[in-house]
Amino acid sequence: MRESELLEMSIFKKLMLPNCEVRVAKKTSKATIFRLSRFFHVNSVEVHSEEQEVVVALGSNVGDRLHNFDEALQRMRKSGIHITRHGCLYETKPAYVTDQPHFLNSAIRGMTKHEPHKLLGILKEIERDMGRVNGIMYGPRPIDLDILFYGNQRVNTDTLIIPHERIWERPFVMGPLIDLLGSDIDNDTIQSWDLFSASPGGLFAAWKKLGGESLIGKDGMKRVLPIASKLWNWSPRTSIMGILNVTPDSFSDGGRFLSERSFISQVRLLLSEGADIIDLGAQSTRPMATKLTPEQELDRLMPFLEIMKNLPEMEGKLISVDSFYSQVAAESVSMGAHLINDVSGGNLDSNMHNVVAALKVPYILMHMRGDPSTMQNQENLKYDNICAEVASELYTRARNAELSGIPAWRMIIDPGIGFSKDTGQNLDILNGLPTIRSEIARRSLSLSRAPMLIGPSRKRFLGEICGRPEASRRDSATVAAVTAGILNGANIVRVHNVGDNCDAVKLCDAMLHRRKFS
Repeated sequence: MRESELLEMSIFKKLMLPNCEVRVAKKTSKATIFRLSRFFHVNSVEVHSEEQEVVVALGSNVGDRLHNFDEALQRMRKSGIHITRHGCLYETKPAYVTDQPHFLNSAIRGMTKHEPHKLLGILKEIERDMGRVNGIMYGPRPIDLDILFYGNQRVNTDTLIIPHERIWERPFVMGPLIDLLGSDIDNDTIQSWDLFSASPGGLFAAWKKLGGESLIGKDGMKRVLPIASKLWNWSPRTSIMGILNVTPDSFSDGGRFLSERSFISQVRLLLSEGADIIDLGAQSTRPMATKLTPEQELDRLMPFLEIMKNLPEMEGKLISVDSFYSQVAAESVSMGAHLINDVSGGNLDSNMHNVVAALKVPYILMHMRGDPSTMQNQENLKYDNICAEVASELYTRARNAELSGIPAWRMIIDPGIGFSKDTGQNLDILNGLPTIRSEIARRSLSLSRAPMLIGPSRKRFLGEICGRPEASRRDSATVAAVTAGILNGANIVRVHNVGDNCDAVKLCDAMLHRRKFS
């Protein structure tokens, strides 16, 4: 008999004793620990190692729910939990006690050196410090923090049960838990969680049994993105981002809106034609554009941002600032911008992710290789599989942002049509949006479920295909590109001509609604 089998037999014999606690050496195999955890009811099985991966669920339905989440995450980080992944953010109906406000729910994965009961004490202290008091079970609370998993351990004591015993019956727990996985890279994690599952077939089968993705978007469970003190449910309809450049050198509208009068007129036109968001840019990112310093960009941007935010027509609308500088991002948000649109995904300013994390605003990460002066170089146009490589590079930037403290629920992804792509590759991107999502899902389901933005408006590839050298004559082709993008899964379209594209958006949304419910 092998040494590992002898060790396992001795442990199994010990487990027959009442109220035992077994401490398993670090070298003990995962397979042994799984069998111990699954087939024996024990008080605690602890694996001694320097760090363990933990999964913690978050819930809040009292006060400023989003602020409660941000505060809890910050306190967890300070207490020795290194957060590595975030689930999506859900607004859900209350369970068990239904006469109370709706909840926000999510979950995180992280690493910690704290033992399970020490970790429990830390989380309970955070709850108390944030105002949670002992009330009715399942009743209202400013923050609720539950340990779902602690490594591969099963813990069963008077004060702590791991895995959490009600995981498998709660969609508002299972949804965020599934988000924390990558279908390919997390095979070991999936197998270990499956061993704890009360459902035959494991974790994904349990989620499907509850309703799975069919639950999302209904009144009881909405996937949301926090923006401008609101929770945006982006799934029912496509949103329109109107482009407004205050630059002398942008490829389509450079120099047109540099006077206060023309600027205000264009804002009002975009809004009247159906824009939900206005994307304000003060630096051109066309190929070979002159690069401004942050100070130069701010000098251009700030007077127009001040004008825009004070227009009565902007009530209920969103302001995006198109910049790859962290300094511009910070000052724009302080002036009233609601989200940051970064064409570099953080590659052109190493401080961007940290700044956006502190600003707590949505962040649009776009795929681009190089910078505007080099993005169309031949070396940046080389792809073996355009959709797979764009997805991989976009995922890497999103993961860097997440590790810097930007939750997955605050990200919007953009495959970067027209940036580091030639005409054929842009067409491949439009056709391959579902592939890009599925490729990201192999690494992170939560990031793959982020809203997707596309920006084909008046781009050069449309002119090449349609024989339209003038950018202003590419609106019909833009409508066609937008239509293809929406039908392939885009949630936001960024366009110059809002009026014509608004009609295309409405038609596509109607088609998608029929497809989903017929």
